[in-house]
Amino acid sequence: MTTEATERLAVLIDAENVPAKHVAEIFEEVATLGEAGLRRIYGDFSSSTLQGWSAEKLAKHAIVPHQQFPNTTGKNAGDIALVIDAMDILHSGRFGGFVLVSSDSDFTRLASRIREQGLTVYGIGEEKAPKAFVQACNRFIYIENLKSMSETAKGAQETSDQKPERTPNHAYQLIRNVVLTTKFSDGWAFEQFIERQLEKIYPDFDTRSYGFSSLKDLVLGIDRFEVDDSNGNFRVRCKDK
Repeated sequence: MTTEATERLAVLIDAENVPAKHVAEIFEEVATLGEAGLRRIYGDFSSSTLQGWSAEKLAKHAIVPHQQFPNTTGKNAGDIALVIDAMDILHSGRFGGFVLVSSDSDFTRLASRIREQGLTVYGIGEEKAPKAFVQACNRFIYIENLKSMSETAKGAQETSDQKPERTPNHAYQLIRNVVLTTKFSDGWAFEQFIERQLEKIYPDFDTRSYGFSSLKDLVLGIDRFEVDDSNGNFRVRCKDK
């Protein structure tokens, strides 16, 4: 599912909770959501754990680093700095939405607060991200789905015998739940309606989690729905209720 790239977005990255190796894929994804008009990253870059976020990598992606030395052991000053900046940006009125790049539950309330103000919140993080944070976002995108084709191909042999966490049957249940809410008496639901409702109800729904690049391909792959693709309008209906 994609969004027209018209909205100016403030991208705020929690360096402590995001692998630097995925930065290119992250910004490729952000480009499908809107314009990354602001790019900031927060953390203690003097720490050995953040060596992946090199000056060269930050410059390549035009990310402005905000160095935060820890005031005491076990506390992340970067999280506080990110939240403070987010509130300043929110009230500036210059952006239509935020991209919070983190897997940290500490940003759950921040996401909720931004949405209360009427702005869109996209979350990007790993699958370990707490459900509370995922649900607080309008849409949550898993970094695991953003791996480049080369990485996917490289790991295909290693994972070929592993059972996927999200099965086609899981996707079927979610899509079926949405299709059954259609307003049409004949039971047909159009593709755009299904996409819109899936994003509203299941913020982390992503066809890539099931190995498909689009909703249409996923539905056809599941092969448990009635489908109609006449006149260029793809629609879906449950075979049984």
